Amino acid sequence: MRAAARRIGLIFLVLTFGTAVPSLLIGLLAGASVGRALSVGWYAVGCALLIGGFFIGNRGPARPQGEGWGLFSFKRWVRWATPEEQRESISLSALLVILGFVLIFFGAVADPRNSLI
Repeated sequence: MRAAARRIGLIFLVLTFGTAVPSLLIGLLAGASVGRALSVGWYAVGCALLIGGFFIGNRGPARPQGEGWGLFSFKRWVRWATPEEQRESISLSALLVILGFVLIFFGAVADPRNSLI
């Protein structure tokens, strides 16, 4: 359990600071304040994580299998996902949604246009 918490914490830190640095650079080049640059970056990445979590969580039980490419996949069929694959899909979806909400919260706290107090 401790190792899992450490990995999630590391993912969270990398995602938070990995978003903050480019957001600051782009925002400062565009002439925005530090708070505004951080908030817009965290809003954007948080929303992308929420959308990704939604789509990953709504995958059906069928998975593609076989060979093929794009529209020309003549030897392609579907198979049923294993219970492990379905659990993994739901777990990944939950992780992305939680990280997305946390980044949106950070964006709301850092946004100079809003006062949370």
